[in-house]
Amino acid sequence: MENLPRFTAAAVQAAPVYLDPAATVAKAVALIGEAAGNGAELVVLPEAFVPGYPYWNWTMNPVQGSPWFERLHRASVDLEGPHVDALRAAARRHRVVLVIGVNERAAHSLGVLYNTLLTIGPDGALLGVHRKLVPTWAEKLTWTGGDGSSLRVHRTPVGPLGALACGENTNTLARFTLLAQGELVHASCYIALPVAPADYDMADAIAVRTAAHCFEGKVFSVVACSTVSPEIVDLLAGDDAETRALFERPRSALSGVFGPDGRPVTEPLVDDEGIVYGEIDLARCIRPKQMHDIVGHYNRFDVFRLEVDNRPRTPVTFTAPPPQQPHPAPAYPVTAATAITEEDE
Repeated sequence: MENLPRFTAAAVQAAPVYLDPAATVAKAVALIGEAAGNGAELVVLPEAFVPGYPYWNWTMNPVQGSPWFERLHRASVDLEGPHVDALRAAARRHRVVLVIGVNERAAHSLGVLYNTLLTIGPDGALLGVHRKLVPTWAEKLTWTGGDGSSLRVHRTPVGPLGALACGENTNTLARFTLLAQGELVHASCYIALPVAPADYDMADAIAVRTAAHCFEGKVFSVVACSTVSPEIVDLLAGDDAETRALFERPRSALSGVFGPDGRPVTEPLVDDEGIVYGEIDLARCIRPKQMHDIVGHYNRFDVFRLEVDNRPRTPVTFTAPPPQQPHPAPAYPVTAATAITEEDE
């Protein structure tokens, strides 16, 4: 690559309009427009942003949390639906590459929700649908894990782009899989986690993980984390003083842009809503890779080998084609073939 991209990236730190997918998408569209208006060509929004994170898994027992799971299921999104269409139209309208987290309903089961990251191109094409491989700790009460088929790096106008959700950025092999495909720009999508154990500083945890990936891979990372709004606290904590104190805990969110030396390129944002902008020059990745290129000369592929099963996993496999249905469902993945028309905008 003779001319590596140089561009402005935007890391959005914001709270969803909790369990309201239409209002949350409208907020996301406005934030995308704001970031693009300030020159951003890559916009990254938080994990599970539409329509929010299942905090009740951490503060309630499974029986108490079950009605909330139903509320989240009803408020989640379908890949082929108006909420994703609106996000694709916004990316196309503002000519940005967009990464955003959603709760995705499975087509085959009412009991399956995925923690999904959507990667959308500046033409509105749905480039990637990455389902979090392993829900973290209490999240297993809500989300089903994805498979290796979505561990992909996408060729975009801002460079080779990969994305992982929250704790996946601790998964060394998942990160290596993206780096080994030529990733130079990494989108890290997080949620604010005030309900973590008392000795866990989420802001520090995000910064450490981001610095590690950037320094090890000699890449840029754009980190977007959600915040906890007063409305979320009121809804989930109510009159419970102990739970309310948990939700109001500081240093629960951090967003920013980090460079290939592991350092932030501008001051990260902690806890407050806002947008962090950072200038990314992918040429800065060249010289550091001469020293440590863990997917090239600084590895021993005769000693180490990583094999990734990237086959999509389905709940059933038929040995013969099923009977033709009148209205067959669209196949995954969704690509540019499902074009957005001017009417969609």
